[in-house]
Amino acid sequence: MDDIVKAAMSKWPNVPAARGWLGLDARGQWFLRDEATQAAGGFPQSKGSRIEHEALCAFIGRNYMSDGAGAWFFQNGPQRVYVELEAAPWVWHLDDAFHIQAHNGAAAQWRGAWLDELGRLFLDTDLGLGLVHSRDVPLAAQALEQGHWTLNGELRFEELPARFNYRLSPAALVDRWEQAGAQPPKLPAA
Repeated sequence: MDDIVKAAMSKWPNVPAARGWLGLDARGQWFLRDEATQAAGGFPQSKGSRIEHEALCAFIGRNYMSDGAGAWFFQNGPQRVYVELEAAPWVWHLDDAFHIQAHNGAAAQWRGAWLDELGRLFLDTDLGLGLVHSRDVPLAAQALEQGHWTLNGELRFEELPARFNYRLSPAALVDRWEQAGAQPPKLPAA
């Protein structure tokens, strides 16, 4: 997490969380979802505007994390901005040596591989579960064929969030916290 974000969190500790405003698609792209986009439907059917500013995408990526309840968010200064996910919290890229890198540049270590009913390949890593980017599927197939990785099996897409502790849409969870007068889980002090 950026130092400027930590400082803002200390200065303004009780800023309400935002939800529905940010999405991560199955290709690892960030989308800004204004009120009209949100009113038009859920993510990814109503995606919004793709964020193309490289520095902003990098800032989001450096401050992207999950809480203890499986909700992923971007810590934007003092405000937690929950992320709507199209497929998984991570989108994986591979190199020719089968090293795994997340959509935000973080390196990951393979732990398992799963196919969903559509034939999409998900990798379980030390960072969590993610979808292999479509352009990297041929490399992932090589890794499996050459025995670098093994396929654990097939899971229905709807089973993945519970099995790997993430939420595609954390909005309902945040709504429940607010209705109960509760706060989202706090992150451990860095």
